Amino acid sequence: MSKLHEVRMPKYPDCWETCGSCASGDVVILEVLVKPGDPIGFDDAILTLETGKVSLDIPSPHAGRVIEVCVAEGDPVAEGQILLTIESS
Repeated sequence: MSKLHEVRMPKYPDCWETCGSCASGDVVILEVLVKPGDPIGFDDAILTLETGKVSLDIPSPHAGRVIEVCVAEGDPVAEGQILLTIESS
């Protein structure tokens, strides 16, 4: 039986709030690494974020097939925002 999972933007690291150096500026999507129909494994990189000083890959919390990508390159992204939908079996 397959199951749909919404993959959301994880919580920003706590150090971003205390130091503020890495998170200076907006957090935006630098690159989307998957598209609908792509197979994806647990912990595979799904997109790359960019802040004022840091680039960071976001891993998939589920294995399966990408159903929908809800963000695009250049989009600003917030904690908890839906990034994509994955169907797992």
